Amino acid sequence: MTDPKATTPDRRPGGRTARIRAQVLAAVRAELAESGHEGLTMEGVATRAGVHRATVYRRWGDVGGLLVDVIDAAGEIDWHPPDTGSLRGDLTALNEEIQESLVVRPSFAVALMAASFHSERAARAQSRLWEDRYAQCEIVVTRAGDRGELPAAGRTDARAVLMSATSPVYHHVVLLRADPDPQLPERAATAAALAAEAGAFSARVGG
Repeated sequence: MTDPKATTPDRRPGGRTARIRAQVLAAVRAELAESGHEGLTMEGVATRAGVHRATVYRRWGDVGGLLVDVIDAAGEIDWHPPDTGSLRGDLTALNEEIQESLVVRPSFAVALMAASFHSERAARAQSRLWEDRYAQCEIVVTRAGDRGELPAAGRTDARAVLMSATSPVYHHVVLLRADPDPQLPERAATAAALAAEAGAFSARVGG
């Protein structure tokens, strides 16, 4: 049994080790997008990355370790939520980014979600990533409040707004496996923004 602590490094290395990590994680993303979790193997990743498989086993331990690290790496990307100047615009731009990531073929985002159902460690890592992304995106609602787009009384639940805006995109593309609808990102964003502006996601202070 592999020691879980040995499969996910605590510190981010530099130099040659960083280059190997980048090569291996790029290989994981490619293998996962092309073949899914079922086709992801340590040997396949090592071959695609041009790295000796002993190196991959020593650093990541198993496929679970690879999945955790590739998800953690996604959280290291210097990404910021859109800032268009309005809540509807920000939510629309966010939805457009999400839809694009889901419909590109092969879709790494969809493959990673599927893989999380097969690996408990990957599922935990993906939950951490989702939490980070939601926390980052809360600024979209905060800015809207500062601009006076949201009710002054009470507090708007930022996560509820974000979930309301983005859920239709995931439902349409991932659950229904339907063809992408170019109008859906804006339509879903507008509905969520209108609801937020009407106070649907507000909680009275002390209420």
